[in-house]
Amino acid sequence: MSNEQLAKDILASIGGEENVSSLVHCATRLRFKLKNRELADKSKTQNIAGVITVVESGGQYQVVIGNTVGDVYKDITKISSIGDDDKSNASAATEGNWFNKTVDIISGIFTPFLGALAASGILKGLLLMLVSLGWLTKTGGVYSIWFAAADSIFYFLPLAIAVTSSRKFGANTFVALAVAGALVYPNIITLYNDKADITFFNIPVVLMSYTSSVIPVIIAVWLLSILEKFLNRVIHDSVKNFITPLICLMVIVPLTLIAVGPIGIYASLGMAKGYTFLYNLSPIVAGVIMGAGWQLLVVMGLHWAFIPIMYNNIAVYGYDTMKPLMAPSNFAQAGAALGVFLKTKNPKVRAIAGPAAITGLFGITEPIIYGISIRYKKPFVWAIIGGAIAGAITGASGSVAIAPGIPGLASLPIFFGTGFAGFVIAIIVAYVFTAITTYFFGFNDSMEKEMIAVHEEKKEAGTPAPALTNENISSPLTGAVKPLSEISDEVFSTGAMGKGVAIVPEDGKLLSPFNGTIANAFRTGHAIGLVSDGGTEVLVHIGMDTVKLKGQHFKMHIAEGDRVTKGQLLVEFNIEEIKALGYDLTTPVIVTNTAQYAEIKVLGSSRVQTGDSLLEVKR
Repeated sequence: MSNEQLAKDILASIGGEENVSSLVHCATRLRFKLKNRELADKSKTQNIAGVITVVESGGQYQVVIGNTVGDVYKDITKISSIGDDDKSNASAATEGNWFNKTVDIISGIFTPFLGALAASGILKGLLLMLVSLGWLTKTGGVYSIWFAAADSIFYFLPLAIAVTSSRKFGANTFVALAVAGALVYPNIITLYNDKADITFFNIPVVLMSYTSSVIPVIIAVWLLSILEKFLNRVIHDSVKNFITPLICLMVIVPLTLIAVGPIGIYASLGMAKGYTFLYNLSPIVAGVIMGAGWQLLVVMGLHWAFIPIMYNNIAVYGYDTMKPLMAPSNFAQAGAALGVFLKTKNPKVRAIAGPAAITGLFGITEPIIYGISIRYKKPFVWAIIGGAIAGAITGASGSVAIAPGIPGLASLPIFFGTGFAGFVIAIIVAYVFTAITTYFFGFNDSMEKEMIAVHEEKKEAGTPAPALTNENISSPLTGAVKPLSEISDEVFSTGAMGKGVAIVPEDGKLLSPFNGTIANAFRTGHAIGLVSDGGTEVLVHIGMDTVKLKGQHFKMHIAEGDRVTKGQLLVEFNIEEIKALGYDLTTPVIVTNTAQYAEIKVLGSSRVQTGDSLLEVKR
């Protein structure tokens, strides 16, 4: 399957692009934040060829893809409006507790530039190795240029964080860049280095070093987003495009330098010292805990909570001791895959375990975790034990990482320095120990046979299908009838969302096609999901790409969960205004639980009026 088709199928399975509040991706998974979780069909997503599994954690719907996740993400942005503008990633309030919200914010801020940071970190490590071997000198041109390439993103890290934070909080990206740029502006850095005493309208300014800093700019951009939204509400449209940024810069930059920045720097120092205190109590115990628990956190998608600590350690000390503690657990998972590959005689299992054992050595562990370790359980247990032993070794060795990056063979240079030999021993132990124990005690081919037998038993027992009735669905609109195949949006035209028909509306009123309940009422008003008393699930999507209007020219008359009767007014929309903006108003009427029916027949002719019979569903 092509990546583009995979992208289309994933979007269709989660309720379409209009159900996506934000999307980012990490090394192996797409991280969706959905507006309505009920619209996503998890089993359908998991069964798409190319999807490893689906994890719901930290307020995110995480679709695990593997190595090609970046290409799939690009195709999603090509075929949808997701990612079209800076504020498309701005999240509505994340559902769940404060921890879920924190994880969502952290992943949204740090995920986009992880690849660049990893590459820069590896280059830094390689330069350190080359200098140590005497192959390069720090005064040479080659070293100077490559070091600039490696260090630039770390030095100007506040600028990268400003971009992603602005998207997460919904602030103007270029104003956020200006705020972050002021923190690392050469004149400000000179004043700090010279220990100058300066004031701002007689208010003392506590100068700090903000290069490579993390927390101050996140706080600054968050405050910027609040001020910007307030100003945009109270300033007239004719001048707000330049007055709002002007006021924001005049307020946020000095506020950051006077108060926010120093608070953020002291918070960073406190976080670093707090972690170091715990680590120094017993590096070996810390290694056991991190080595054993890291893959469990990855499975739950909660490892993001520790990412700021790693970044902060590097910003404050120039190195991090947490990453070496958890890094060997990746090699333990690779060892588990190798053990299964060597033991099994089942060609299907070998086809999964062989490639996974290789990709695991480069830090991509999801195919192993979901395809092997968790599936057979015992390999996962031995990988946890192997990770714990190896974590203890790195803790005892005092191993460090000089940059972020996915732990694997390619990123070994980021661990070059203190405790490097111990780290290499640790990953070898993790890999070999887990491979051997999995081979002898963690897997046999009877496990796969048991898995198939249980699956078939569940399939036969199954959950009984809901009692559905045959029924006619009336037209919710007045207008010309078109087959779905003529719709420009392939999510609808290919039938990926279900069978149905399209109507080109002639007036701006959407009526209920039956007696039932409003299952989904999109706040933008462009789409309604209904369930009839007979169990038919229907989606009515007014126009193509009209989600981009963000509710403009739509008026909702119902809310989610409302009881409605046939012919009741649900939504009003201004046809002329929407057409004038260049939108196609062709409206699909889709039976989203198509698979539960033996036949869905179109009854409408070339033109229908509200109340006319449109579709017939038969069990």
